[in-house]
Amino acid sequence: MHLAIEDKVALAAEGVTVAVTGRTPGKLDETVALITGQGGRAQAFALDLSQPETFDDVLSAIHQALGPIGILVNNSGGPPPSRAEGVAATVWQAQFTAMVSALIQLTDKVLPDMRAAGWGRIITSTSSGAVAPLANLAISNTLRMALLGWSKTLASEVAAQGITANIIIPGRIATDRFGQLDAVKAQRENSTPEAVQAQSKASIPAGRYGKPEEYGAAAAFLASRKASYITGSVLRVDGGLIPSIF
Repeated sequence: MHLAIEDKVALAAEGVTVAVTGRTPGKLDETVALITGQGGRAQAFALDLSQPETFDDVLSAIHQALGPIGILVNNSGGPPPSRAEGVAATVWQAQFTAMVSALIQLTDKVLPDMRAAGWGRIITSTSSGAVAPLANLAISNTLRMALLGWSKTLASEVAAQGITANIIIPGRIATDRFGQLDAVKAQRENSTPEAVQAQSKASIPAGRYGKPEEYGAAAAFLASRKASYITGSVLRVDGGLIPSIF
């Protein structure tokens, strides 16, 4: 399960009407069914972060169907594992478009709705590699770190208009993405996914991977009115994994 699903389910549980976006029709329908099955309201809209030229049409469709946008959860897919050295320029450029530039463009396009309402929430999901770089994830470490600087700067620009901008840094959450990364690491180290997971869990003070719904609860809090004085912040949902204080 992708973290984005838990964001949407948690928000729907708080009474938010959710525009579910993504590239895969089947997963979009699954998410909408999950939300509506629990009594929430949601509608699916196809959106590919690698195709920013389509954003205006998608946002127009959302406006027509659901009205102005008050909460934006930025969450891109993870790039392929890689070392820092030897990555083709075309790969860097493509990943920058999907992971950084696209999120910035989307945010710029929804800010007018938030300004008009005098209220808004911008929540951007990154990864623990943004503050504690992870081996063999050089692209992710680099590009997600850029989002921290952007979000902090944006927060100071829009705070007086009732809009907050915050970052969530998930640690090891039990999703398909981490299952894939554990499998890649196991192959690289001539080990097994189970052994890799056991080693990973031993490095987490909480002693386990996080639950997707625990991540969703953190996102829902940052989107709430109760979090109106929290902006420009970085919230770790990591079970104590990241060793640094800042």
